[in-house]
Amino acid sequence: MRLVGLTGGIASGKSTVSGLFKSAGVPVVDADVVARNVVQKGTGGWKKIVKAFGNGILLENGEIDRAQLGQIVFSDPEKRKLLNRLLAPHISCGIFWEILKLWVKGCLVIVVDIPLLFETKMDRWTDPVVVVWVDPKTQIERLMSRDGCGQEQAQSRIDAQLALDWKKSEADIVIDNSGSLDDTKEQFQEVLKQVSAPLTWKERMMSRDGLLSIVVCTAAGVLLAQKNLL
Repeated sequence: MRLVGLTGGIASGKSTVSGLFKSAGVPVVDADVVARNVVQKGTGGWKKIVKAFGNGILLENGEIDRAQLGQIVFSDPEKRKLLNRLLAPHISCGIFWEILKLWVKGCLVIVVDIPLLFETKMDRWTDPVVVVWVDPKTQIERLMSRDGCGQEQAQSRIDAQLALDWKKSEADIVIDNSGSLDDTKEQFQEVLKQVSAPLTWKERMMSRDGLLSIVVCTAAGVLLAQKNLL
């Protein structure tokens, strides 16, 4: 099994690339979806957030006001670290179970879409790592246009994350999303060929069928050895 790490920065276009993988039939585990699930009303993650940040971050229906919580943590590095620390175990567990379900189905290539791939050290479990990069000027313009925020606020949110250029330097594969969507799609086709290449023997052993083969061969070897001893 091949776990492909996909990450980027805010307004870099990572979600666009994630969508291209899905359209190409490659299963994607989306950490943002997992994160939303683990903070639904009544869950363990929800209880931790309410305890740490108070009832003031709740909507009338009891769900967490994600926009308000986002404003709080983006403006306060310590509170952002606290939120990440509280949710990290729940998100990691959720991602693991999503991967396990796809493994049981026999999927050979799985894309793990994680915004904080490097921050959470989960890049150690993925190979290759794909970083969606965009030049700083385009990034801030897209963020301002997308969220309707001012330049200062947009820059503050960008600065709150690991530098995209640093992530680019750590990547195995880089998709430059500074241009048009057609340019990105063209790059994506090359990336798709790379991640869909034949698995290595180690990756095959990690797959469901590979593990079953090992179990069958081991069982056969034990039975044969027992027969010879009789």
